[in-house]
Amino acid sequence: MNQSIFTSALRRTLFGGLLFIALAINAATAQTPPPLTSRELVRLVYQLPAHPEKRDAVVEEIRRRGIDFELTTGLRSVVATKSGNDALLRRTLEEAARRRSNPTVATRPSEREAQDVLERARKATREAAGAMPDFVVRQLVRRSYARGATRNWRQTDQLAVAVSYRESVGEQYKLLAVNGLPATEAAKERGSYEQAGGTSSTGEFVSTLNELFADGTKTEFQAVDTDTVNGRRALIYDYAVKLENSKQTLKVTEARGIDPLTTRVGYRGRVWIDREAHRVLRVEVISTDIPPDFPITAAVNTIDYDWVAISERKYLLPVRSEVELTTRQQQQIYQTRNEIRFRNYQRYGSEVKIIEEGDFEEETPAKKP
Repeated sequence: MNQSIFTSALRRTLFGGLLFIALAINAATAQTPPPLTSRELVRLVYQLPAHPEKRDAVVEEIRRRGIDFELTTGLRSVVATKSGNDALLRRTLEEAARRRSNPTVATRPSEREAQDVLERARKATREAAGAMPDFVVRQLVRRSYARGATRNWRQTDQLAVAVSYRESVGEQYKLLAVNGLPATEAAKERGSYEQAGGTSSTGEFVSTLNELFADGTKTEFQAVDTDTVNGRRALIYDYAVKLENSKQTLKVTEARGIDPLTTRVGYRGRVWIDREAHRVLRVEVISTDIPPDFPITAAVNTIDYDWVAISERKYLLPVRSEVELTTRQQQQIYQTRNEIRFRNYQRYGSEVKIIEEGDFEEETPAKKP
């Protein structure tokens, strides 16, 4: 994947006036529903094992209403268990917990501030792309699959990939190892690591953000929320890119010797922008306008960015990513998930080790704010 009145005429009677007040209160309540209780959250997530397709609705309900309770270890465990440890749901819940703990910081900006932050981010992203050094990085990919829409993930393999970025040629990928063993196929740089088979992704480094803010993409943005990412205050924007303006593609390689199936898609999602530094801290990309007869029926990619050192200078680059695809094969539904970590950024020309001890160890969960 290369890279979403009521009007009423009432008579001026006492009864009519009281009824109008009641309706107005009800309307206000409908517009600003009370935060979710812990019991409501548990009831929502308990639906997910039988109805995983309701995940997005649960996420939107948390975003819309927030929560009125402390997010305990026990509740985190329940959500992880019932959702198949869904990353998007976990992040959304943590966002809600931060908003509850610090509502002042979470105050939504004015329209003027939101537009100013967006335009500064557009300018900063373009300037950063032009100042990006040529670099190499080790990309670690843990791949899993699930049958149907169960999200009951089973690990398939672990890949080590060397990724290089050069302004003259863009991003290039070299498969180094599969499950800790050196790749059997002659390793050489390519436009992707699809020679490993299964699900692969590209564009996490520069092209995704460049296209998001390009004039020709005509991305539509709307400020919707606030958050804290890596200790930084952020504004969250919904965005959408129409199919006719998109360069995003999905590709399916069914077998060697058979031309791959490719389709261009639109996309939507959310982008988290640092409120002070005006840099993108996270982007969510959800494919839209997928042809109904295409084997891939859904695709979601989330990329987290942080400051990394290359030759003693700091650059904002991906540190983790997650890609989920839903595919249809002979009337059967399958899901795949790639959990990607980026390690050891260096200047281009440095040697990238195949794999190091501890590369695929589980990361320590972030402490509660």
